[in-house]
Amino acid sequence: MKQVNTTAIIGCQWGDEGKGKITDYYSQKSDIIVRWSGGDNAGHTIVFNQQKYKLSIIPSGIFNQAAICVIANGCVVNLEKLVSEINYLQKAGISCHNLRISDRAHVILPYHLALDACVEKAKGEKALGTTKKGVGPCYADKINRVGIRIGDLLNKDQLFTLINDNVKIKNKILKAVYQHDQQFDSQVIWAKLLALLPEIKDLIIDSGQFLNDQVKNEKRILFEGAQGTLLDLDHGTYPFVTASHPCANSIPIGTGLSLKLIKEIIGVTKAYSTRVGAGAFPSEINDEIADYIRKTGHEFGTVSNRPRRIGWFDAVIAKYSVQINGFTSLAITLLDVLSGIKELKICTNYLLNEQKINYLPSQITTFAQCQPEFIVLPGWKEDITKVTKYDDLPLNAKNYLQKISELTGVAIKIFSVGPDRKQTIVMEE
Repeated sequence: MKQVNTTAIIGCQWGDEGKGKITDYYSQKSDIIVRWSGGDNAGHTIVFNQQKYKLSIIPSGIFNQAAICVIANGCVVNLEKLVSEINYLQKAGISCHNLRISDRAHVILPYHLALDACVEKAKGEKALGTTKKGVGPCYADKINRVGIRIGDLLNKDQLFTLINDNVKIKNKILKAVYQHDQQFDSQVIWAKLLALLPEIKDLIIDSGQFLNDQVKNEKRILFEGAQGTLLDLDHGTYPFVTASHPCANSIPIGTGLSLKLIKEIIGVTKAYSTRVGAGAFPSEINDEIADYIRKTGHEFGTVSNRPRRIGWFDAVIAKYSVQINGFTSLAITLLDVLSGIKELKICTNYLLNEQKINYLPSQITTFAQCQPEFIVLPGWKEDITKVTKYDDLPLNAKNYLQKISELTGVAIKIFSVGPDRKQTIVMEE
C-alpha cells in the first residue's frame, strides 16, 4: 500500500497566527507545498538567516528550492501582484522556478478591486474592514459563474470575450450603484494580462492531476493555510469573515485531492489573541498590557499594516477550531511576547444572558454580547528567546502551555520563542 504523507497547517484564530513561520519550518522537509484558498489578502512573514521576507500569494515554502510550491484551484490570483512578488523574490536571490499555478484558479481583475473599495465605502460605519484586494468580488464572480480562470489566459480571443462581457456589466454597476467615475476598458485589461502571461505561462498546470500524481509517488505534501478558522465564510464570525474557506475541510475542494488523503492537521495559534478589523472579540483588552503585547509582538498587519486588536488567549475559540478542523496537534507561536507580564489570563468560557456557555453563537449580535470568564496564571519574567528545548522553559511558561493543551484537549507539538526559523521548537517528532 502506498504511504500517504500529508500535513496541513491551519490557523486557529482570526488569521495572523504565524502560519508562515510554521509552514516555513515544515517546508524544509516537504516535497510539495500547497496554497488552496484565499488570495493576496493573506500576509505571511518568514524570517531566517537574519533576513525578513513578506509574502501574500506565493506559498511560504518557496524558500525550499528543492520543493514544488503550488497555488491551487481554490485560490484567487491577482496576476500583477503575483508577478511583482516573483520579481521581489528573484531580486533577493530566491528563484521561483519551483512555483506552479493551477489553471483553475480564478483571476482578480481591476474591476474587482474597484468593487471591493466601493462596497466598503458604501457600508460606512458598518464596513467589514476588508483589505480591499478584490478577493471577495472575485469569489463572487466565481460563484456567479462569470469568473475568469488562469487557464483562460491561454486562449487570447476567448479571454477578450470573457473580459468584455464582465466589463460591460461591472461598469454599469460601478456607475449606477456606487457613482464610481472610473470606467474600465476591456482592451486595456486584456492587453495587460497578455503582457503578464509570459512571466507565468510555463508555471501553469492542472494542479489537481499533479497533486494526485504526487500522492501516488509518495511525496511529502504540506498544505499551507491562509487566514484562520474564525474567518471562514461558513464557520467564522459572519459577516466579519473572509470570502473563502481557510478550514481543513476545504482542502479537498481547493486542491482536487480526496478527503481521505489529509492525515496530519496542525492548528496554529498565538499564545494570546489578535484580530484585524471590525467584529466581536470577547477576550479583547485595551490597556497598557495590550500596548505592550502589540509593540513587543509587532502586531501590525503584513498586508494592511493596520494595528491589530489584542486579547488574552481564548480557549473557547481554540476548542471551536479543534472541533471544526480535527487538529492532531497544536503549534503555539509568539510565546516569548508574554515574557515580563506578571499575570496571564485565559478565557475559559463566556457568559451570555447570565448563562455560562462554551461555544460560539452563530449570530454576530449574540456573540458580541458574550462576556469572557478568565482564569489567571502567574507569568514569567525570564527572556526565553534563546530557549532550544521545552525543558529549558521557566516553570510558569510550561504551566501556561500545559493549561492550553488541557483546555483544548490537543497536545502541543511546537512552540516558538522568536521570529527566526531557529526559534521554532518541536516537542515531539
